[in-house]
Amino acid sequence: MATGDEKRADREHGRADASRGSPALTSRAAILAVVVCAIALSLAYPVREYVAQRQEIAELRQQERVARREVDELTRRKQRLGEESYIKREATRRFHYCDPGVQCYIVLDGSGGEGQRPRKPTPSKRPPWYEALWRSVEAADRPR
Repeated sequence: MATGDEKRADREHGRADASRGSPALTSRAAILAVVVCAIALSLAYPVREYVAQRQEIAELRQQERVARREVDELTRRKQRLGEESYIKREATRRFHYCDPGVQCYIVLDGSGGEGQRPRKPTPSKRPPWYEALWRSVEAADRPR
């Protein structure tokens, strides 16, 4: 059985351990915080790079989809250009081509559509460029 003095000594000894244990706990917490911060800082750059690369991959996949659609469209266009009926239809539409023995007409309705021929350019009132250049040389040679 412990006497009152022993109990008091144990309590005082316990307090001393508690007071000594508190700084050890605080230093452990500080070390843990430093380690956690170091890990977080060491992972920040790789995580940022990972996110940036994922975004770049998504952009490249989008570009690939667009390029594939364009390739598909060009493939269909190439196939159409191989068909004789398509070539004749386009020659008639674009170049007003007519098969021999067929009488073709071009209707001009004045709306400025495809069938209308371009007008001749009107002559400009300005002198040709070489005359303007020569006049500037003559003006530069004149005394002031």
